[in-house]
Amino acid sequence: MKTFLHYVAQDIIKKYGNNLSNIAVVFPNKRASLFLNNELARLSEKPIWSPAYITISDLFRQHTNLQTANPLKLVCVLYKVFQKITGSSESLDHFYGWGQLMITDFDDIDKNMADADKVFANLNDYHEFDDISYLTPEQEEILKRFFSNFSNDHNSELKKRFLNIWSNFRNIYHSFNEALAEEGLAYEGQLYRTVVEVGNLEFKYDKYLFVGFNMMQRVEQELCNQLQKANKAAFYWDFDKYYLNPKRQGNTITSGAGHYISQYLKYYPNELDNMEEDIYDNLAKSKDINYVSATTENIQARYISKWLLENNRYKAGKRTAIVLADESLLQTVIHCIPNEVEKVNITTGYPLAQSPITGFVKQLIGLQTLGYRKDLDKYRLHWVQILLHHPYIKYVSEESKEIFCELEEKKTFYLSKEQLGKDENLRMLFSTPYSNDDSKLSTNSKLLHWIIDMLRIVGTGIGMSQDNDDPLAEESIFRMYTLLNSMVALVDSKELDVDMITLEKLISQVIQSTTIPFHGEPAEGIQIMGVLETRNLDFDHVLVLSCNEGNLPKGVNDNSFIPYAIRRAYGLTTIDNKVSIYSYYFHSLLQRAGDITLVYNNATSDGQTGEMSRFMLQMMVESGHRINKLNIVAQQTPQHTLPEEIKKTPEIMSIINSMNSLSPTAINSYIRCQLRFYYRYLQQIKEPENNDNEMNNAFFGSIFHRVAELFYEPYLKKQQLIQKEDIDRALKNKVLIDAYVEQAFREILFKVSKDTHVEYNGLQLINRQVIKDYFIKQLKIDQQLCPFRIRGLEKKVYEDFEINVPTGKKTIRIGGSIDRLDELERPGKQPVVRVVDYKTGTSNSANVKSIEEVFTDENLKNHTDYYLQAMLYSLIVRDQEKENLPVCPALVFIQKQGTDDADCILRINKEPIYDIATYSDEYREGLIKVVSDIFNQELTLHPTDNITRCTNCPYKALCMQ
Repeated sequence: MKTFLHYVAQDIIKKYGNNLSNIAVVFPNKRASLFLNNELARLSEKPIWSPAYITISDLFRQHTNLQTANPLKLVCVLYKVFQKITGSSESLDHFYGWGQLMITDFDDIDKNMADADKVFANLNDYHEFDDISYLTPEQEEILKRFFSNFSNDHNSELKKRFLNIWSNFRNIYHSFNEALAEEGLAYEGQLYRTVVEVGNLEFKYDKYLFVGFNMMQRVEQELCNQLQKANKAAFYWDFDKYYLNPKRQGNTITSGAGHYISQYLKYYPNELDNMEEDIYDNLAKSKDINYVSATTENIQARYISKWLLENNRYKAGKRTAIVLADESLLQTVIHCIPNEVEKVNITTGYPLAQSPITGFVKQLIGLQTLGYRKDLDKYRLHWVQILLHHPYIKYVSEESKEIFCELEEKKTFYLSKEQLGKDENLRMLFSTPYSNDDSKLSTNSKLLHWIIDMLRIVGTGIGMSQDNDDPLAEESIFRMYTLLNSMVALVDSKELDVDMITLEKLISQVIQSTTIPFHGEPAEGIQIMGVLETRNLDFDHVLVLSCNEGNLPKGVNDNSFIPYAIRRAYGLTTIDNKVSIYSYYFHSLLQRAGDITLVYNNATSDGQTGEMSRFMLQMMVESGHRINKLNIVAQQTPQHTLPEEIKKTPEIMSIINSMNSLSPTAINSYIRCQLRFYYRYLQQIKEPENNDNEMNNAFFGSIFHRVAELFYEPYLKKQQLIQKEDIDRALKNKVLIDAYVEQAFREILFKVSKDTHVEYNGLQLINRQVIKDYFIKQLKIDQQLCPFRIRGLEKKVYEDFEINVPTGKKTIRIGGSIDRLDELERPGKQPVVRVVDYKTGTSNSANVKSIEEVFTDENLKNHTDYYLQAMLYSLIVRDQEKENLPVCPALVFIQKQGTDDADCILRINKEPIYDIATYSDEYREGLIKVVSDIFNQELTLHPTDNITRCTNCPYKALCMQ
C-alpha cells in the first residue's frame, strides 16, 4: 500500500526537482514532516536538498513579533481586565475555568474573522439590530429565531446574569487585546488575525505547499489567499471518494467527513489528480474490519498484546498503529506491549499529574500549609511522615531514612526544625520560606521559590544517582520546574495576586492540563498515538481503542458564552463543525488500511454509555464492507481463591518443637484460623503496624490500662482496703485524675520523660478527654464493689502444662499479664478473688453455653477468645491461691458496663462463674487438647471455614494468592 505522503513526495520531485531549498511544506502538525522527508529521500535517485517543514502555526509566527502567551498568563491578564470593567469580586480560582472558556470564544471569533462588535451586541436591545443589511437572509432568520426565544421570561435571573456579562463582552474583548499587545503578547487567534489584517506580507520561500489539511479557519484561508495572489501556494488534499461525494452506490453519506475539502477544492485546486483511484478511492477496496466489544477499558488495553502477535502485526513496525481515542489509557497500554516488540514510538503526551513529582509537589505544599503550625513554629508528624515516605526523598538526603525510623520509634507529634534538619538539604526542606508578616504576594513568591529549590535538589540527585534509569522522571521534574518558574514570574510581576489556597488550586489546575512529551524516532517501531496525531499518516494495520461515542467524536459540546444560533449566524465553530472534523480524522485514518480493528467499551457502568462511535455505526450501514463482530471475554472468571491447608513438614515441626511457651492470644489465633497462627507464630511474620500519627485502638487501650494502674498502685503497695469514700474523694479530685492521664500519655504515646513538654493536636485532646471520662466511669463502677482490695496490677502469671508428643512428654508454659487482680469483700460470705480484664472496645461479651464452646471457632460473635484468656488466668491464680478463696473471671467493657452489673463476672450458660475451680478439669482438658493438636505432626494447618474472617486479615494476600 502506497501512502498519501508517498504520492505527495513523488509529485514534489516531479514538479520541483531535487533542489527544494526554496520550498516550504506546511503541515497541520509536525509529525508528518519526517515521514515525508523519508519518502523524498527514498524516491530521489540522487542527493536531494530538503524543503523547509513548518506548521501552519509556524507560518503565522514568522510574520509577527507577537509572542503567544502561556494559558495561565492569558487568564491572569483577562482576570484583571474583567475585574476592572465589571467590578467583580470573583476569586481567580473561580474565574479560571470560565476565563479559559472566554478566551476560547475570543480565539474562535478571531480565527473566523468575525466582527466582534456585532457578535457581542446586546441581545436584549432590538434597536441594535435595526440595521441588518450586513446579514445574509440565513443569518437574519437565525438571529430572529434566537431573539424570539430569548425574549421570553423577561424577569429571569439567569437572563439578568447573562445580559450583565454579555453587555460587557465587547469592552472586555478590546481591553484584553490591548493589554496583551502592550506586552508584545497575544492568544493564538489574535496573533493570526493580526498577521492577515496587516497585509502585504513578505514570504521568504518561492513556494508554500499545504499538505493534508481538512478544516481551515477563515484566518488560515485568508493567508492562503494572499499566498495564491503571489502565486506561491499549492495544495495537496488527502481524502477519499467515499466521503467526498454526496452519494455513493445509492447510499447517502451522512458522516460529513468531506464537508470542508469538497468546498476548498473549488478555490484551492489539488496538485494531485482527483480522479486517480490509487490515491483517492481506497475505502471501497477490500478490508479486514473487526468490531470488538470489551467490558472494561483495561481489558481493551490487555488485548493489545494478542492483537500485535496475531499475524505478526508487530513485525510491520511503523506500518502498525495503536490509536487511543481515550488518551488516559496510555499508562496501561505501555505496560501491555509484548516483549517481542523491540521499538515503540509514542506520540501522545504523558500526563504530568500521573507522575511522582506531582505528588511530591503537593506534599511540599501540604507540609507548609496544613502541616505547619505557625504558633509553635513546628511541623505536624503526619505531614512529615507523608513526605518522608515519598520515593524522591532519598534524593534530598541520605539522612531522611534515619529520621523516618526515629519518628516511628518515638511519637513526637509536633517536630521542630532542629529535630528534622540533620543536614543542609534537610534544613532547607524543613524550613519555613515565608513569615507571618509577609504579604500574599510575598508569601506565594517565597513558597514557589522554595518548591523550585527543592525540585532542583531532587533533579540533581536523580541525575547523579547510579541506579537511575528513568528518563521520564527527569523529564517530569524539568516540566514541573518550568511550569512553576512561569508561575512564579507571574507572582513576582504582581499579575497573579491570590491567596495561598487559590494558588494551590491553580497549581493543580495547571498540572492537570500539562503533558510530558516523549522523545524518539517517529519513523521507527509500533506507532502509539492520539487521534489528532494520525493526520497525513497511513498504516497497514490499525487498532483503535475506546472507539466509543464521546471519544469519537471527542466530547462534542457547545460550551461557550456564545449561543449556538449566534455562532452559526456569524460563521463561528459549532458542534456540527466538530463532528465533521472528527469524522474526517476517523475515515482518513482507515481509508488506506487493509487491517482494521475498532475496540469499544460496551459497559454501561462508571458513567460509560456502552455505545460504539456513531462513525462505526455509519460504516456498518453505508460502507458495504463485511464487518466481523467479536467480544473480548476474560479468560478467567473472578472468584474467591480458597486458601489451602499446610502440612507440618519436618522444617515446620522443628519450629513448633522449639516452642516452650504459648500465650492465650497465640492459642486463640490457632483456634480461629490455623493459617493465621502459622504466619504469625511459626513464620514470625508480624502484622503491619499502624503508622498513623493518631492513636489507634492499641494505644487507646494501653493508655487506659496505664491510668488504672497508676491510680491503684498506692493502694496495692499499702494493701489498703478501698472504701466508697476513697473513690468519692478521687472523683472530686480532678487534678489527680488529669495528672494520671497526662502521665499515661507521656509514657505510652509520646514516650518522653515527665519533665518534657508535650503538645497535643486536636484529635489527641479529644482522646485524652475520652480516656478521662472512661476512667471516671470505671471508678463509679468500682464504687459499687466497695469495699475491695487490690491484689495485683499488670500481674504476670504462668503455669506449666504437660502434653503428649511423639517423643513422649513435653512441658509448655502458658500465661500472660492480668490487668487487675482484686479481692471483693462480701458481708456474711467468703471473699472472692476477681481476675479482671479491661476492654475499651464497643462490644460486650455474650453468653457462652459450655466450656467446649470456648475451644471451638463457631461462636465468634460471643468473644470466646476473651473467655479463654480470662478463665486461664483465673485457673492459674486459683491453683496458686494460698487462702483457698474462690476465683472468678471478669471482663469489664467500659463503654457498655452499668453499675447494676458492676462485678462483670463471666457466665457459662447464663450462670455466673463464682469459682473457676468448678470448671477446672473440663477447661484443662480442652486447653491441653488444643495445645496437643498444635504439636501433632499428623494434623495439618487448615484455614478457617468462615471466609468472612479473611476480610480484614493481614495475611489474606499470603494464603489467598
